[in-house]
Amino acid sequence: MTLASEYHPARRALDLGPEFYDVVAPAKFPAHVLRYRNQGWAARLGLGGLSEAEWVDAMAKFQPLPDNLPEPLAFRYHGHQFRSYNDELGDGRGFLYAQMVDPVDGRLLDLGTKGSGQTPYSRFGDGRLTLKGGVREVLATAMLEALGVDTSKTFSLVETGESLHRNDEPSPTRSSVLVRLSHSHIRIGTFQRLSALGEEANIVKLIDYVVVNYMPDLAALTGTARVLGFFAEVQRRVARTGAQWMVAGFVHGVLNTDNINVTGESFDYGPWRFIPTMDPGFTAAYFDQTGLYAYGAQADAVSWNLARLAECLLPLVPRDDLQAVLDGFPEGFRAAFQAELLRRLGLADPGDDAARDALAESLWRFLFESQAPFEQVLFDWYGGTLSADRAARSPVAAEYRGAGFAAVRAALDRFAPVSADLLAPSYFSHAAPCTMLIDEVEAIWDGIDARDDWSRFSAKLAEIGEMAAAYGVSIPRGAAETDQAGV
Repeated sequence: MTLASEYHPARRALDLGPEFYDVVAPAKFPAHVLRYRNQGWAARLGLGGLSEAEWVDAMAKFQPLPDNLPEPLAFRYHGHQFRSYNDELGDGRGFLYAQMVDPVDGRLLDLGTKGSGQTPYSRFGDGRLTLKGGVREVLATAMLEALGVDTSKTFSLVETGESLHRNDEPSPTRSSVLVRLSHSHIRIGTFQRLSALGEEANIVKLIDYVVVNYMPDLAALTGTARVLGFFAEVQRRVARTGAQWMVAGFVHGVLNTDNINVTGESFDYGPWRFIPTMDPGFTAAYFDQTGLYAYGAQADAVSWNLARLAECLLPLVPRDDLQAVLDGFPEGFRAAFQAELLRRLGLADPGDDAARDALAESLWRFLFESQAPFEQVLFDWYGGTLSADRAARSPVAAEYRGAGFAAVRAALDRFAPVSADLLAPSYFSHAAPCTMLIDEVEAIWDGIDARDDWSRFSAKLAEIGEMAAAYGVSIPRGAAETDQAGV
């Protein structure tokens, strides 16, 4: 196997011990057709030189990487699913396959799977992933990464030659196995399981693992100070990610406690959507009939989940101290939302809280009242007043001439762009931005499903790459400056 010097294997999950996971075996698939390879991240981690056969051996047959985890590990957890507690969860169609240390920032990385076969937690499932589900996760993670959201990265997608039957899409349908790159798979639900079992010592052990590997700034803290510092840091990171979803116009769809990573990283994309226009009640999942995880409810959802994590820590920290942290969530979310909005618009922070509030409130009101396309408006006004001429040529320019936009324009006048040459990339000469609305996703899949045509998939990934570069989002690129996509 051809590995570069950037490959730094790790096996730190084994430090937790077998009470946290089960050793499992991967499924054996009848076929292995590589459909997506994230060459940029592979090169960064020393795996960019793998041949296609070596890649498939590692990312679909799950032969152990050198000096890495000797066997896959399915992690145990519980969780609230739509606020009903479920103690029969766990990695049911995935496992932790390998760990590495990022040579650039020193962070511990996990390679985790989706669709890799049955585990003790599969219940009545087949442990598989549809190819459509895999394609959708590639698109979601690529788009979110380009928009600056702290997200897992899709590392590999391999079609596996099985026919699957599902209730929520036409069947039989094609199968796949996906590998995602994440900064941990430790969930709020991981702590909930230990709490339900009364394993206080293992809660402390898990906190120590998270602090050492993902929150080294807290390493000097001990005892209750470490626990409280851990909880406050989880809350800060989760609030920031929630704010990033909002300014990206993204709806995760299933914000159960087992889908909230304690590192704050967004992951596990099922029925996700991007909003076409501002609609607080917009839902991604057809089964979310009450709107529990609607676009405008996401802050409340993650706050509720954080309260469940706090309950797990009650044996270790006084209730009042935990409540004090929770009470800070609304302000923390507001500050994160303001910061993320300025980042998305390419605006410098003037250090004026009133100006930040005025911009956020007026822009969100305009988006709601005008029903102008969400992504188009943020694209048109990237750089603030620097984009006034661009906005005047926009397909929705008439909206900006109306009285409803006056407050937004006045608010924008108080901000300067972060750079005078912000609009130099050719992306900003386009009439419309890159989007990822449901009709586009379905059109991409229709081509794949009906004709095995991956051209729209590849074209969309290229468009996303152009957008990321224009917004100054740093995404690792491979030697060929492109990912392998399609056939």
